[in-house]
Amino acid sequence: MTDTNRATSTDQWTSVQAYVLAVICLLVGIAGGWFIRGSQSPATAVADSPGASAPVMGNANAGAQPPTPAQMQKMADTQAGPLIEKLKADPNNAGLLENIGNVYYDAQQFPTAIDYYQRALKVEPGNTGVRTDMATAIWYTGNADAAIAEFQKSLSYEPNKANTLFNLGVVEWQGKMDINKAVATWQKLLDTNPNYEGKDKVLELMAQAKKHSDVKPGTKAKPLP
Repeated sequence: MTDTNRATSTDQWTSVQAYVLAVICLLVGIAGGWFIRGSQSPATAVADSPGASAPVMGNANAGAQPPTPAQMQKMADTQAGPLIEKLKADPNNAGLLENIGNVYYDAQQFPTAIDYYQRALKVEPGNTGVRTDMATAIWYTGNADAAIAEFQKSLSYEPNKANTLFNLGVVEWQGKMDINKAVATWQKLLDTNPNYEGKDKVLELMAQAKKHSDVKPGTKAKPLP
């Protein structure tokens, strides 16, 4: 994903707002640390994959309280504001729509993120990075089936896209408890991306999923925190 407009809009925040949103992003860990952003390179994606360690914030802010959902919404609105203003003059700018979606995704405002991703995809339906992120956001609203459908649509444009396959496997496992499908998806990722730098994490997930092989497929599971 591009961050072209993020630095500019962040400069308009107070230092407290910037710190709190930084904490949010660390807590989310790109949606809990389990998912990989749609347009990240494999090398970058490894840092956000399961088990990756996050940077440690300074002790000066150690006592900060987690923001409330309302605060997160307000901060996302503040950051997205300048981008939304630009969008008024260029409503079909797919890059702007994506970046606004990213802001709300990072603040865990998933329905709003989905709305902007959908608008971006109307302009660029073959953008597999945006579609992968939208599918992940849909999963976080609790709809595994719709998320899987969007991952599959992303793969119809780019069948071997590693990040889409990675996230699809997670939802097939955690959302549907279909261990065979999840393992097959991750195996396809490894087979079609032999130099994938997140290989060790994929193998780790495959091993964890196989431990649940006695769970009946279709069993509902809540999204990972």
